[in-house]
Amino acid sequence: MYKLSNVLRPYAWGSHTAIAELLGRQASGGPEAELWIGAHPDASSTLLLADGAESSDSLEQLISAHPSAALGEASRAAFGDRLPFLMKVLAASQALSLQVHPHLAQAAAGFRAAEEAGVPRNAEYRNYKDDNHKPEMIFALSPFEALCGFRPVSQSAEIFEQLERGFRGAGIEPPAILHWVIEDLRSKDSAIALRNAFERLISGGQEVRSAVNSVAELLHSGTELAPFQTELETVLSLDSDFPGDPGALISLLMNRVHLEPGECFAMQAGNVHAYLQGLGIEVMASSDNVLRGGLTSKFIDVPELLKTVDFQELPVPMVQASVSALGQELYVPGFTEFQLQRVELGPNGSPVPLAQNGALLVLLVSGKALLDSPRGDLELERGESAFIPATEAPVMLHSIEGCTAFAVTTGLGLSV
Repeated sequence: MYKLSNVLRPYAWGSHTAIAELLGRQASGGPEAELWIGAHPDASSTLLLADGAESSDSLEQLISAHPSAALGEASRAAFGDRLPFLMKVLAASQALSLQVHPHLAQAAAGFRAAEEAGVPRNAEYRNYKDDNHKPEMIFALSPFEALCGFRPVSQSAEIFEQLERGFRGAGIEPPAILHWVIEDLRSKDSAIALRNAFERLISGGQEVRSAVNSVAELLHSGTELAPFQTELETVLSLDSDFPGDPGALISLLMNRVHLEPGECFAMQAGNVHAYLQGLGIEVMASSDNVLRGGLTSKFIDVPELLKTVDFQELPVPMVQASVSALGQELYVPGFTEFQLQRVELGPNGSPVPLAQNGALLVLLVSGKALLDSPRGDLELERGESAFIPATEAPVMLHSIEGCTAFAVTTGLGLSV
């Protein structure tokens, strides 16, 4: 077993305090958006020495040197000689970009094409940073706000119609783009309706930017928000952070999601989404492939995005925990790359065998614990994390002074 030192990503949308407060350490003073725990080549965790000093060896290097011991043969057969999942602590104080992730075949083809064309991997205009897809799941540690997938077309039409009425009630001619979006949404085929409305908004240029500004002014003027108060207040919030961005109006096509702590949802390829605010544990296939559609100053490739988005009405894909007799919570999203386990033990709690199929990542977010494997023991304190190779199963989690741990392993036929 190996303690890890993990990479903190200081993206501008990150909270200045949430990750530090969760893990019980001093804040850096800047935005702390994501803590990456895993072996992705762009930001691999490194191994800590016995005295707590950081070694020169990364987790990626360890796995590359000893793939069978680190991953197990089932994982190697399914995913090759790489850790198939990535664990993050994510803390958003404002919206992330409106985004979607590619299917596996699309990612592999896009990555190969970029490599053959000699596009630098760190180029802002490069769509595919690696050859993997990126299904993902978020577990809320605080009240968590998000946009996820497309709401029923009929509801979206009602919201845009309400905006039109609001303009007319104020004696103002509505922006023409609202009329055309409503016409798009009246199509009998919901997929065509969503694609046409989405494409019109994301490709509308100055006309859409002007419409966003006009809608924001209307909403600020005191026009009626009910029964879509949350959705319309989201438009105001997004416009405040990204003035004139088409993502503010695109949000009205999407499910507006509120998670309470302990709730969880997962997204497969093609699901357009944006996290808005909150702290959570995010788990995904080990990839950094993102196609953006708005709410960002970063590169946007509209044609590639439109090839990727799944234009289907979709209820929020919530993931319910299965609970073992020992109280373990296992969140199984249906992706073979990963699943998440949460274990909470009191000071005198009985030890719990961690669910493990192949490699295992463990993060302790409270208390103090002991990991006990056939090959040795490892103590973890709040904020510390560990990599457990496949050959060290089974692992028992012992509470030293009460603890809460999150653990990620593959989803290859595992059950608690």
